[in-house]
Parts: sequence; structure tokens; C-alpha cells
Amino acid sequence: MGKKLVVAALQLPTLGMNATRLDFYLKKAHEHHVDVVLFGEYVLNHFFKEFATMAKSMVKAQSKKHLELLKELADKYDMVFVAPIIMTKKDGYHKMIVKITAEDIAYYEQQILLPYAHWNEKNFFANKIAPLKTPMIFTLKGFKIMVMAGFELHFDYFWQGVIEKKVDLVLLPTASTFDSHNRWREIIKTKAFLHGCFILRANRLGEYSDDNIKWKFYGDTMLVSPEGEVEMMLEDKESMLIEVIDKKEVNEHRKSWGFQKELKQRKE
Repeated sequence: MGKKLVVAALQLPTLGMNATRLDFYLKKAHEHHVDVVLFGEYVLNHFFKEFATMAKSMVKAQSKKHLELLKELADKYDMVFVAPIIMTKKDGYHKMIVKITAEDIAYYEQQILLPYAHWNEKNFFANKIAPLKTPMIFTLKGFKIMVMAGFELHFDYFWQGVIEKKVDLVLLPTASTFDSHNRWREIIKTKAFLHGCFILRANRLGEYSDDNIKWKFYGDTMLVSPEGEVEMMLEDKESMLIEVIDKKEVNEHRKSWGFQKELKQRKE
């Protein structure tokens, strides 16, 4: 019998300090025997452009409350939670991804942030610019899982780690907006196929207005198979995706296409 994993992705706007909805969804996830739950970017915290009107203490309190709550829920439901979170340190805000289990909490600091004039996380956050390293990887029920920040999807360095570490599932939290639906869908499908892994993408919902421009975060949360097929996709409403993935699909793809095998034969 092949190894199977029940995965879930929450498609939500910013939760703020209200935890009622969160418990509702996680109770449902528990009823479906979910093993790991992925949150989108800026769900536990507000969108970073909103921080200008928020006290630093409020951002800090928001993160602290959600960490404590998710730790309690991880213990209550025996699930793993992976969620982007903003941590407040002496040198400023740090954009992180947290993995929470009943036993412990681990952090991954995003290494490459958006550097554009209209969306300059690189300038806003205090994340260090340093030589790249492989993102967080953990094993769950025989699946090797990598946590990759949304913008990092665009850089081959991180996908090289997927090949080298034989990753079965990539968890990809995003906050995609404007008219980028098709580009994100095609990139994710292509990456899943070329690297022989499942990709679970959780994209947030909500709106933000900036200089008369409305930023609409459109959802499109999805699970893509190693064959590059969208197995399940949420549209633009608040919801939760739950799917069962099978390690056999990963193994069959790698065996039939042999991409990794060809690379291995050519290593010095």
C-alpha cells in the first residue's frame, strides 16, 4: 500500500484578531483526518502596506496571539500548520514562515522578497540579504516536504533543492493579485511536472486600495500533481481545499520521465 497524506489549504482574507473562523475550518479539517494545513501570505497578519497605519505593538500582538492559538490547535487536532507570519525584532519586521506542530515551532525566514516600486517588501522588511540556502524541509508520513515562499518560486536555486533533496511536496503560500492568474497557474503546473512533485499553493483573499488602484487578491488556491495537472482549485471565495496525495504518483512520474536519473548519471 502506497504512502498517502491528507493536505489542506485555507483560502482566507486577513484573520485579524478573530479566531472563530479559524477554529471552524480546522475542526472540519480534523474531521477529514488532515495531516498538514497551509495558510496564504498575509492571513495571520495584515498586508504589509497596511502596517503604516498600525502600531508596531499591534502587529506584534497579532502574531503572538496566532502563534499561541495555532500551537493549541496543533495539539488539539494533531495537525501540522504552515503559515507566513510577521515577526517583530529590534531591527524591524521580518517576513517568515512558521511550521507549528504539537511538539515544536520552527521558522523559515524568506530569502528573496519582492523588490518592485509598487510592491517593495525588500525595502520594508529587515530580512537579511545573504547567500541562499535550501528552504525548510521536513518529513511527514513518509513525504519529504519543502516550504517555499511565494516569490521564491521564480528562482531556479530553490527548485534545485527540490531535485537534490527528492522533495515530494512543495508548500507555496502566496499573496498574488492583479491579473496574474494564468501566469501563476502555468508556472506552478510546469514546475510540478519538471520536478516531479506535488505543489500545494494557498493564495489569500481580500482587497487593498493604494493610490486609486485596487489590489484584489483573487484566491486560485490549488493542488497540482507531478504530472502538471490541477487536481483541485478553489475559485475566489473563502473556502478550504482538502485532498489526499499519493507517494506512488511521485514515484511513477520520476520513473517514467527519468529527469532526475539523467542528471544523476552526469554528476561529476
